[in-house]
Amino acid sequence: MRNVLIAGISGAIGSSIARELIRRDPEIRVFGLCRQPDKVPEEVRTASQVCLMRWDAEKPGDADEMQATLARALPYDTGLDCVIFAVGVLHGGGTFPEKRLEDLETEAFLRSMQVNASSFGMLVKSLLPWLRHKSFKRIVAISAKVGSISDNRFGGWYAYRSSKAALNMLVKTLSVELPRRCKPVACVAVHPGTTRSALSEPFSRSLQQLEVHSPHETALHILAIVDDLDESRNGCFLSWDGEELRW
Repeated sequence: MRNVLIAGISGAIGSSIARELIRRDPEIRVFGLCRQPDKVPEEVRTASQVCLMRWDAEKPGDADEMQATLARALPYDTGLDCVIFAVGVLHGGGTFPEKRLEDLETEAFLRSMQVNASSFGMLVKSLLPWLRHKSFKRIVAISAKVGSISDNRFGGWYAYRSSKAALNMLVKTLSVELPRRCKPVACVAVHPGTTRSALSEPFSRSLQQLEVHSPHETALHILAIVDDLDESRNGCFLSWDGEELRW
């Protein structure tokens, strides 16, 4: 991989993936999207291989500006080899996982759907001109096991579960269309496992009973999956250890 785009590069997982990529390959180019580039860790922000672009998953109109900026930095025919969608919201800004139906609120539900799902579809749409080259492309959406409909045994978390299920459906649907237009390609959803980050911080007590990974460990797991991808895995929902999960 020579040209990789990471949406959500300011987050714990996104920045750790970027850090590992530039450590591995001094010639790689990483195009990082986030709402506040100044929040990207300094080691990543100042790396010569990294090009940061402002993009807010909550503002669909930002896609046009991002597309124009990317076009100035990367020719269409050079293309992207990998797109990693590491954007997500679980709590904050009036959003918090619902414990019961009475906690469900329209505004928080719609925000989760926009950030966790819709923005992914709009992003891939914007990146189509860079995905038409003849080399193998990898499109990886960081999802969550709680987005599995068949694995839902505990209920609750209505907005987050629904948005991740919607993200999974976008991945599955793209995996049907993209091979017709951007072959060869693999579009997959990946459950990163429980990662110690700002996303999981409010649930530290519950995490004591789970296997929790550092952001660096999660980055290594995701990149191992990315490295192992081929066309046969197009349209899969994968766990951090490579196991295929039920939709």
